[in-house]
Amino acid sequence: MTATTTAPPTTLLDPRLRWTTVGALAMVLLAAFEAMAVTTIMPAVSRDLDGQALYSVAFSATLAASIVGMVVAGRWSDRSGPGLPLVTAIGTFLAGLLVAGFAGAMEVFIVGRFLQGLGGGALTVCLYVVVARLYPPPLHPRVFGAFAAAWVIPSMVGPFVAGVVADRLSWHWVFLGVAALVLLALVSMTSALRAMFRADGGVPGVPVVDQPVDEADAGAGGSATAPARRVVGSGVAVLLAVLVTAGLLTLGTSAELATPPWTWLVAVGAVVVVLVSARPLLPRGTLLAAAGLPATILLRGTIAAAYFGTEVYLPLMLQTEYGLSSSNAGLILTVGALSWATGSNLQARLTHVAPRRILQAGATMVMSGVAVQIATAAFDLGPWVAGAGWLVAGLGMGTSFPRITTLVLAYSTRADQGANSSALSISDAIGGASATAIAGLGFGALAWAGGTRQFLGGFAVALTAAVASVLIARRAGREALED
Repeated sequence: MTATTTAPPTTLLDPRLRWTTVGALAMVLLAAFEAMAVTTIMPAVSRDLDGQALYSVAFSATLAASIVGMVVAGRWSDRSGPGLPLVTAIGTFLAGLLVAGFAGAMEVFIVGRFLQGLGGGALTVCLYVVVARLYPPPLHPRVFGAFAAAWVIPSMVGPFVAGVVADRLSWHWVFLGVAALVLLALVSMTSALRAMFRADGGVPGVPVVDQPVDEADAGAGGSATAPARRVVGSGVAVLLAVLVTAGLLTLGTSAELATPPWTWLVAVGAVVVVLVSARPLLPRGTLLAAAGLPATILLRGTIAAAYFGTEVYLPLMLQTEYGLSSSNAGLILTVGALSWATGSNLQARLTHVAPRRILQAGATMVMSGVAVQIATAAFDLGPWVAGAGWLVAGLGMGTSFPRITTLVLAYSTRADQGANSSALSISDAIGGASATAIAGLGFGALAWAGGTRQFLGGFAVALTAAVASVLIARRAGREALED
């Protein structure tokens, strides 16, 4: 590490990091609020703009753009540091909010949503690199735990607040209000941005990482444990990201594009396109769960697949089969969000526990939570059992998600922090989107069963990903290198 003349910060609110922490958390919170709120107000938007035919495109355009943003931001951050990419990401996200907020036609609104996805995807990667450059390694579990917890408030109040604003004022003000708050968050990060634009890329007293940031996490020597990155030109990388996006969109709409049994052939073809296109964007050995960095990045995708592949269909089961209202079904998801925050806080305190053991514990809890949903669907156990299972799953996500990010940075050098952060985000997006789409096909395939049993197919897809996560967790962390 670069020598420093003063002791490094020991808290997230150290004067040298205070406003960076506040600004970064504000950005995460606002992005989360926008993501939660848009689902609530989209019916009003489509009615007002006469855009029912483009309803789904307003969501898919954001996902499509986010993957491209992740790739561009990762490459750019490695080449010139995260300062300018971060400002550009925030500016693009802000522009998207303004375009959507002032939109008078659905086509213009979708352009705004595309810009939001582009900026939001890039923002995630840039914030990871900022943490790697400005925060000492012992603070990484805490800051990523705080990022995860920043999603809790939006998950609880975002839809309600957005609905009130849309009803009392207009849906336009949901986007314009977030835009104003983004500007305030950007101002709070001014000192950090100024530091990142300096030639040394650091701030006084905060070490700049030139080697793996935490050998206790990454293993003995990060460059030795992490396989060499694939050399892919920036233009080719963006093209591959576009192909990944196209494959995910095709997978998500396969049921509308073809009728059985052709639906599954279209889905399989889309999965092949996604995997082939994503492979050069990920570290060598990722798809084979090679020990160390590759397995850690793959774990992010499989555990996201397990959790989000279940979360999409859990409220549907609770409402259609148990008669819960939307708000009561939402309370169970809130329980999962609260336990996620609890797990995030817990893992931040377990700095003395080996990373592999934390990841295995988190993956096991997610697997257990998904298994409870399968048992509920198979034996009609009721919403209380489903809620208890989801509490366990949320605790597992909070325990594992932040630590995965910390471990990826521990495996990274300054030269590839952006690329590895980008790969992590891509794995996350692919895992969640793919599992949601395939679980939908499984749900449709068992629709004939009726009742709660029709959900078994979708939950089985998620459980498969959860079991894989438990096995892959053994390949991540220092112990994986010694097995």
